[in-house]
Amino acid sequence: MPFDIIDLDVGTADPLVAEQDLLSLAVSGRCVAHLWQAPQSLVVPRSYQRFAALERARAEFAARGCPVFLRMSGGGLVPQGPGILNLSLAYPLRGTVGGLSEAVYRHLCTILGEALAVLGVRTHWQTVNGSFCDGRFNLAWGPPGDARKIAGTAQYWRRIEAASQASSSPLHVVLAHAVLLVSADPEEINQRANAFEDAIGSGRRYLPERVVTVQQALSGTGDTPADRLDERVVTALRACVAAATPPVAIDG
Repeated sequence: MPFDIIDLDVGTADPLVAEQDLLSLAVSGRCVAHLWQAPQSLVVPRSYQRFAALERARAEFAARGCPVFLRMSGGGLVPQGPGILNLSLAYPLRGTVGGLSEAVYRHLCTILGEALAVLGVRTHWQTVNGSFCDGRFNLAWGPPGDARKIAGTAQYWRRIEAASQASSSPLHVVLAHAVLLVSADPEEINQRANAFEDAIGSGRRYLPERVVTVQQALSGTGDTPADRLDERVVTALRACVAAATPPVAIDG
């Protein structure tokens, strides 16, 4: 079953509300994709609620014009705003998190990697120590020993049906999400992220030299005018998403 690319309203009050709409469509049996941009903000997982200073810091940052939203998936803090593109996929999948989470990540990274390859940016997945929301399935650019993160990935699972006599595996809907750095300023987004981590006392610190944007990766080629880069990235991603199917058959 191919993905339907849909447009959802991304409100400024909380752009992550659209995730619930995607999951509802997946519960109905659809495979859907959403490409979107958020206003300048930060997004943290609900696990950050363990920090006593979280709500005070959220209020302070919101007053500065940088709201901090809570997301369903795990991981760490992620900056959002101009020059950052999000891809969200939602689909039903029969199986378990332990058995299929890697397939979900690889599927998402493959779509991103194929789209970037169309633009001339070659990537692979790996951890990138010092980058925000570091994980095994970052999409990275550059040689493995000195790679920089160009996209981060996360996933969220929701069970909608227990295992039945007809199938030994439960049915879930999966939200797979990627954050792609297109033309954002690495210094600015990391400064913003570090300031919030300082405000809540997490002890975490991120390095701008450990991330790279699509624009930076393409710099020097003379092939991608900055004023058309966002358009070209979206076009490439839409084509690769439209050609994709979920990583595992729903009845698999």
